[in-house]
Amino acid sequence: MEIGLVRPVDIVKEMRDAYLDYAMSVIVSRALPDVRDGLKPVQRRILYGMWDMGLRHNQPYKKCARIVGDVLGKMHPHGDGAVYDALARLAQEWNIRYPLVDGQGNFGSVDGDPPAAMRYTEARLAQIAEELLVDIEKNTVDFGPNFDGSYQEPKVLPARLPNLLINGAAGIAVGMATNIPPHNLGEVCDAISYLIDNPEATVEELMERLPGPDFPTGGVILGAEGIVNAYSTGKGHIVIRAKAHIEEAARGAYHIVVTELPYQVNKARLQERIAELVKERKIDGIRDIRDESDRNGIRLVIILKQDAQPKKVLNQLFKFTQMQVSFGINMLALTEGNQPRVLPLKKVLQHYIEHRREVIRRRTEFELDKARRRAHILEGLKIALDHLDAVIQTIRESRTRDSARNNLMRAFQLSEEQANAILEMQLGRLAALERKKIEDEYREVIKLIAELEDILANVRRVLQIIKQDLAELKEKYGDARRTRIVAEANGDISAEDLIPDVQVLVTVTDRGYIKRVNADTYRPQNRGGRGIRGMTTRDQDVVEHLVACNTMDDLLFFTDRGKVYQLKAHEVPDGSRTAKGLPLVNLISLAPGEQVTSVLPVPDFEDGEYLLMATVNGKVKRTLLQEFATVRSNGLIAIGLEEGDALRWVKLSQGDEDVLLTTAQGQTLRFKQNQVRPMGRPASGVTGINLAAGDRVVGMDLVRADADLLVVTRRGQGKRTSLDEYPVKGRATGGVITIRLREGDEVAAACVVNPADTLTLITRQGILIKVAAASISCLGRATQGVRVIDLKPGDEVAALTVEPLEEGSNPAVMSASEALRPADEPGGNGAVAQ
Repeated sequence: MEIGLVRPVDIVKEMRDAYLDYAMSVIVSRALPDVRDGLKPVQRRILYGMWDMGLRHNQPYKKCARIVGDVLGKMHPHGDGAVYDALARLAQEWNIRYPLVDGQGNFGSVDGDPPAAMRYTEARLAQIAEELLVDIEKNTVDFGPNFDGSYQEPKVLPARLPNLLINGAAGIAVGMATNIPPHNLGEVCDAISYLIDNPEATVEELMERLPGPDFPTGGVILGAEGIVNAYSTGKGHIVIRAKAHIEEAARGAYHIVVTELPYQVNKARLQERIAELVKERKIDGIRDIRDESDRNGIRLVIILKQDAQPKKVLNQLFKFTQMQVSFGINMLALTEGNQPRVLPLKKVLQHYIEHRREVIRRRTEFELDKARRRAHILEGLKIALDHLDAVIQTIRESRTRDSARNNLMRAFQLSEEQANAILEMQLGRLAALERKKIEDEYREVIKLIAELEDILANVRRVLQIIKQDLAELKEKYGDARRTRIVAEANGDISAEDLIPDVQVLVTVTDRGYIKRVNADTYRPQNRGGRGIRGMTTRDQDVVEHLVACNTMDDLLFFTDRGKVYQLKAHEVPDGSRTAKGLPLVNLISLAPGEQVTSVLPVPDFEDGEYLLMATVNGKVKRTLLQEFATVRSNGLIAIGLEEGDALRWVKLSQGDEDVLLTTAQGQTLRFKQNQVRPMGRPASGVTGINLAAGDRVVGMDLVRADADLLVVTRRGQGKRTSLDEYPVKGRATGGVITIRLREGDEVAAACVVNPADTLTLITRQGILIKVAAASISCLGRATQGVRVIDLKPGDEVAALTVEPLEEGSNPAVMSASEALRPADEPGGNGAVAQ
């Protein structure tokens, strides 16, 4: 028994060396493309194998199993699955911008369906793929032995087509990865041609011809900053967004229609993700998804609910799904000596130009050598034709073919190739016309030799040939750009973009709790109803403010100390119908003991001219609205107050409306607003109404056309009175009677309403009711009014607000039977919250 040699090996060194060998094998022979032809080894072997089999674009298809078997047997000693997957991908038009394989059969889909088995599918080279292989037989590239030395395969393709950029590449090696996006062929050709003419061109100049990637699935690239970074350094990030539009459907609803997806997004998985988000309530407003895609393209229809806001839903889809994705560009490729390098755009183009120069040089040398050999043969034939009789005599006198060849070479100073050509010449070539053809061919070959020699001697000629090739490629295969590039800084969806712009009610209690609920949480009830529970209040915690606004409105919080704070309506925490809310001090910087006395929604600081303010002691003040457009986090002074006074009411004003001030003892004063001159924020204002002893202001509003003054007492009595019954008086007077009060009652609130308005009243125990203004009787100034809300013992009206009547409802004509019982209050006469 022979004993082998035992060699001690350091395991750390052995592992390091073995892993480096493996890593380099993966980098060079599997995962990374060559910068010259843009192909990985398996792709190159597939294309060359099909070329070698004669599978041109105008030839019949062959079974993919036959192609895979040929590639495996000759060049690629790996699994057939790897080869077939690579072959199928080269035929998938949603993965490859310019498919290199013309497939017949099921090659998968954008939904992620796999290709059929290779025994069912057929393929041949696409016409554009032949541009990668043209001239390969002219010694344009180096060949090397295959895995067993029985076959020669190309190390790179001639690549007349700039494949690396137009089709991109993606691959994960060991310790590195490449991700090169596809581009438009015409734009790449223009950029290369420009660089040939302007070798010192900048990235900005190249981007004028090649503005950015062009993905096979289209989509929209947001902003050019990531493209500039990628083209300048070889690395960058771009944001790709699906192309979608909003279509109007029946009954006022809308559909979102997606026609283009971001690159490599699976349509089926996208549908599943949207369905999951809807189920998890992360996206609201989607009723159904319908896939109407066909052979003409993608059409994914997202059906919205009737009350959904399509723009907000679309922004949510961009935020939470793959309808918007980030594509990381890493332009890593193998350069000279199989060295992986991250290359900026200019370097990629320069490598392609150098490769084409080398290919054209080698092709020219091949053709020159061929032309010279042909010229040499033609020269021999001309000599034979010029001495035809002597040549024939020499051949006839020779005993064998070899001796005839030697005799010709010796007698006429011919080379062996020339002598063989003369011996092989047919008798038909001795005719006069045939002799002329030989002479003409000789002249053409001499011209060709001169042309080829000039190309080799003149670099500009080579570059001009490259440009001509690119122009032909652009004309033959160029198409329109599919991916649009829009001038947006980034694809970030702000939180505000995701907030539905809907009507909400915001409530604030006197203990400083705030919340918002959708305005449709409460249905209108008949006048005199008991209402439903609007919130759960703590002991001695009563609702003070109720405002109707949109989620995108700014809220200005005015306090009893004359300060103002600012908050977006959507920043107010959303609560259930009975939730008590969140302490307001968590949202704005209120001082200890400071109370919010007025909450004003402002949709746009350009819509109104002034803010009109009124205090409990009857002071009024007018200030330009724009002075409150930006409020510091710790607030601003809105009005200077005297000792014992408090700011209570603030209204948006155009500057020409009359002012109405109503007191707790039932007096109302109407005066011209222009009697109050505009003042700066710190000013204290002027006297608005003269108050009787013990009286105070409980309401301030502005006169509107065709409107009434609504007055509600603490005991739930109320009425509307036409504004025509209130004469215009001077500022700082006492006003006129507006309601006859019962003993122990006083006015709780007063505001101007239209008959079509909907009123929302809330009591100090948190009971809320919505009624139509038209359901409240319109009576004279000196009457007592009617019951507006049926109060429980010990309860009283705390606040009211006005909002437009909901479309399609008419609570003014509701019957008593239509006032539904709330689910959480058995025996109540309110309405169920929606």
